[in-house]
Amino acid sequence: MNEFTTGGVRCALLCCEGMLSTSTITELVLHPITRINLALPNAELLLDHIENNLLLSVDRPIVKNYGELFRTINSGFAVLVVNGGNHALAFGVQGYAVRGISEPSGEANIMGAHEGFVEVIRTNMSLIRQRLKSPMLVQELSVIGSRSQTDVCLCYLRDRVPRELLSHIKQSLSRVRLETVLSTGYLRPFVESRRFEIFSSTGTTERPDVLCSKLLEGRVAVLIDGVPFAIVIPKLFCESFQTLDDYAFKPYYAVFIRWIKYAAFLISILLPSLYVAVSLYNPELLNSTLLMILAQAEKEAPITLMFEAVGALLMYEIIREAGLRLPKAVGGAVSIVGGLIIGDAAVKSGLVSTPMLTMVALAVTAGFVVPEISQSVTMLRLLFLVAGGTLGLFGISLVGCIVLVNICSTEDYGFPFTAPISPFKVGGMRDTASREGFRSMQDGGFTVEEYHE
Repeated sequence: MNEFTTGGVRCALLCCEGMLSTSTITELVLHPITRINLALPNAELLLDHIENNLLLSVDRPIVKNYGELFRTINSGFAVLVVNGGNHALAFGVQGYAVRGISEPSGEANIMGAHEGFVEVIRTNMSLIRQRLKSPMLVQELSVIGSRSQTDVCLCYLRDRVPRELLSHIKQSLSRVRLETVLSTGYLRPFVESRRFEIFSSTGTTERPDVLCSKLLEGRVAVLIDGVPFAIVIPKLFCESFQTLDDYAFKPYYAVFIRWIKYAAFLISILLPSLYVAVSLYNPELLNSTLLMILAQAEKEAPITLMFEAVGALLMYEIIREAGLRLPKAVGGAVSIVGGLIIGDAAVKSGLVSTPMLTMVALAVTAGFVVPEISQSVTMLRLLFLVAGGTLGLFGISLVGCIVLVNICSTEDYGFPFTAPISPFKVGGMRDTASREGFRSMQDGGFTVEEYHE
């Protein structure tokens, strides 16, 4: 706290050390304020003079109570308190250390922009405004978290978003009673359905260009201060297989890559279970040569095929988690130990057969193609494996029906998760099963309002 007298009135400038720029506050705030001269010293006249005659910063909120006072100070503002005044003035002079704009770590692309969101919410808002210079773009700031007082921004295009969707999202966010919000996972359960969903009906992105494309389709985005990811509401299942590069390549190549992703998704969740089910219950489906190879490889294994596959998958998850959590300096050693030592030793010792290790490796590698739904894919892979190992192909079919029913029944705010496949829309398939050129796509763009029930 810095106390001083200006215009004959006692004042104090409150700020939080380390969260503001010393040079900025000295040049733009302290120097102009200390030079004020008033004929009649009065708190209200001083505040009125500063508000109407001085432009000390671009961001100048008015503080009316102690709650707003503590929140603005902890957000990097300098607050001017005048003796006898009924409110205080805040000046945006933030200068705390922030991470620079860099390429997103989880959504790499070849021909698109290489800018990603950062932890500062106002920087993220400017990245969106830079790409959508439309007066219809609305960015509404609010505060969530009784202790953290976290800034949350709701972004949408006024002429594209369905009013009912926007109203429901605002109601959902108003019901949040958390003490703090530290990641997107704190808010996503409040904007999703209470029913059990295998795949999340809200998406996340750390790319401003991807978020702008969703806003143009009528979606709503939620930015959280301190989090370099934005929540997109609603999300469609088919979007997990789409990337920004699909729209930079030739349509025929984009269609080829997109169908590879669909195939990789099925391989990732079904390959180990099909291998176990066919080997145990339906060996007649294999030709004699392949059957002899599998029988020769498995006759030395001390455990059943199902437990062999489950053990291999669990070992992979342990190695992956260890490599992810360890410091980068030693994280690479985990892959070497897991791949060369554990994998090779397990095969040579007979604990895991070579065909089983091959099937597990193919399934895991295929799962890398769709990283956005990797969590769900991991659990589905194990679920299908247990079903195939206990009930054979019938168990796989049964679990497949359950999963399909869950996906088709998933919807938030009346927007089906499986659109445009179910309910089927011919126009929407132009950018789902295939990818048409922009000359034909510009005649009728996709909007989520078409699928509102």
